[in-house]
Amino acid sequence: MGIEAVSRLLMLCALLFLPLAGMAEDFTIQDMQGKTHHLSDYRGRWVLVNFWATWCPPCRREIPDLISLQKTHKDLAVIGVAVDYDSEKAVGDFVRREGINYPIVLGNEAVFAQIGQMQVLPTSYLYSPTGEKVAYQEGALTKESIENYIKSKQGR
Repeated sequence: MGIEAVSRLLMLCALLFLPLAGMAEDFTIQDMQGKTHHLSDYRGRWVLVNFWATWCPPCRREIPDLISLQKTHKDLAVIGVAVDYDSEKAVGDFVRREGINYPIVLGNEAVFAQIGQMQVLPTSYLYSPTGEKVAYQEGALTKESIENYIKSKQGR
């Protein structure tokens, strides 16, 4: 890979997450298994909330990276929010078939009001270990982009 390609790649990684300011309000959401999740439950860990849909090709492409992040990073929790779905059963079948290992919440207006809106799928919000909503990404993300972002913030 040439120096120009590396430079473009680094610039792209830097732009993947757009910064946000301010503390997040403590959200309360319930996953498909009936477990309630509060942002405050995750203090001391990064939290990635990912809005996705079963029919969305970019969403489907990023799922293996989200599974890997959930499996390998004890300092990071992934929560998926399924949106624009036909039925709870269809989402559950998809989750089982894909081997998704992180909690899945069925998106609705109450969830959007607590976490945020999206214009495109997928959209992700990243919370710092102190509960601050620090970044969001419209469009697909990668394991590498999340790891690089977190590493850049831990080095400060």
